[in-house]
Amino acid sequence: MLTKLELVRSRRRLRKQQRHYAGDRPDTARPVATDCLPEIEHIVVLMMENHSYDNYLGTLARGDGFTMVHDAPIDPHDNRRSDGEPVPLHHLAKTVQRTAIPSQSWDASHLQWNEGVMNGFPRSVERVEPTRASEADMAMGYWTESDLPFYHSLASTFPLATRWFSSCLGPTFPNRRFLIAGTANGLIDDRMTSCYDEPPAGTIFDMLTAHGISWANYHNKPRWRTLAKSLFGRGGHRLGRRALPFLAGIFPILKRFATGEFQFCADLFPREILGTYNHAPSLDSFFKAAANGTLPSISFVDPDYGSFSEENPQDVRRGEGFAAEVVKSVMGGKGWPKTLLIWLYDEHGGYYDHVAPPEAVAPDDVPGTNLPERFPWLRRIPFLRHDLAQYDVTDAGPRTYDRYGFRVPAVIISPYAKRDYVTDTVFDHTSILKLIELKWNLPSLTRRDQAARSPLEALDFTSPPAFLNPPVLAGPATPFQLSELD
Repeated sequence: MLTKLELVRSRRRLRKQQRHYAGDRPDTARPVATDCLPEIEHIVVLMMENHSYDNYLGTLARGDGFTMVHDAPIDPHDNRRSDGEPVPLHHLAKTVQRTAIPSQSWDASHLQWNEGVMNGFPRSVERVEPTRASEADMAMGYWTESDLPFYHSLASTFPLATRWFSSCLGPTFPNRRFLIAGTANGLIDDRMTSCYDEPPAGTIFDMLTAHGISWANYHNKPRWRTLAKSLFGRGGHRLGRRALPFLAGIFPILKRFATGEFQFCADLFPREILGTYNHAPSLDSFFKAAANGTLPSISFVDPDYGSFSEENPQDVRRGEGFAAEVVKSVMGGKGWPKTLLIWLYDEHGGYYDHVAPPEAVAPDDVPGTNLPERFPWLRRIPFLRHDLAQYDVTDAGPRTYDRYGFRVPAVIISPYAKRDYVTDTVFDHTSILKLIELKWNLPSLTRRDQAARSPLEALDFTSPPAFLNPPVLAGPATPFQLSELD
């Protein structure tokens, strides 16, 4: 529930952020926060982790996957190891992934792209993990319908987007920042020590809060932990993250917090305790609200990143089971007749995709940087030198955001979804921002979401809803038990 104190504070912030908006509201004849899409009362975003379109849907009968020759997929880009040995596309025998292989780091992603040649996938493994060069073939692996039956059924039933790109050629954190703010705001890696900043125009959560529009970021972390991290407000949050490199050097047990752990999407920018208390409920409460038809206007559903998000080295079937439970709960809930759910991935995880990412509108004028580039004096501290040297490996490459990242699976799920619909319109994660902005007549945060296309083309509001009675989908290979939630 939005408290009066939070509303007052958020509106103060809004006045400071308005001068940084990239564009006016979509319909200037109507007030901001006007509901312009009454057919949809609940927007649900389910973003999983680290898989490319071809890695999951390359063998799907519809869409734009692999080119098959003699019933085998071919790689038109001729990916090879550094010694020239070709690495063919191949079906992965196991659904349990390998630890840290392949890589989606900033450097690895740009090497894989290779100026559009798309032939650097095996070599990226050799560069990022040289001691494991023999495992470079993992980047060219894929799974099929027999491995992921629910995902293939979902993508064969509801509208499929074959050109949904991640927002930048980089890892999880920058791409999820695009999802909630329309910009990475200079972030190029997955280190919490760099997540102390705030985008000038704020996040979509800031805007929703200021206008009294209900939202929640559901997650699977203990509530005391999420509240503790924001106990001292945004300022304390920023200070704590800035201090992490020093604290981790003195207390090694803190290193995992400094190198990557985060709790949910809204955690990628500093938060106040009221925002956490009011808008970061548990996954268990999501399933209850979905069943009762009481979901907020906007729901971001995060998997447990250490357990069933599909990040390596997890078993991808466990993540599929969780996603199936989310989709099933929404379709079977009382709010289904007026719900829109989007299933997608934050980035490609280092796995091969055959479509070269096109150029994109730069969100702002903020260049990409990492911690030692912002604070060169950190390299003089003896106990930080080894860790900072890792930045030089993972963060090498250009410092711009003027190109999309690799394609990811994306399906638009709603009673109003068009039957047998496949779209090749170019979308990225800021297309979700555009969708929210169109519904609530909100201004765009950055140049990227201002230029984005929304996925509303996949819906038909002029005819009776085609999927008002939810379709029967194939079950996941590994069903998810709600008792597994914290």
